[in-house]
Amino acid sequence: MAKRTPPTHPRAQRQIEALGARLRAARLRRGMTQEALAERVGVSIPTLGKLEAGDPSSSLATVLRALAALGLADDIDRLAADDRLGRELQDSALKRPRARRRAAPAEPTP
Repeated sequence: MAKRTPPTHPRAQRQIEALGARLRAARLRRGMTQEALAERVGVSIPTLGKLEAGDPSSSLATVLRALAALGLADDIDRLAADDRLGRELQDSALKRPRARRRAAPAEPTP
């Protein structure tokens, strides 16, 4: 039975296709064939072709190995590194310090 891939939102599909095109361009700039890169990544040529075509069923592990084989492994560390929205949401959820109540004046001792 074939593996089912859930539908991909059109915007995400465009991003996946753009990533595949960038990986293909990086491979070509290095003068590598699909066969050579597929061997380094540890996948078949058709699997690499799917990755370069933007097939959403390509695994993240395959993408990471392709980046490493192309000398681009450090690029993955920049993804979601600057999460401004998340930090703002986290900061807004922090409890604000309560105002201190003044202590009642001490009663004089007889």
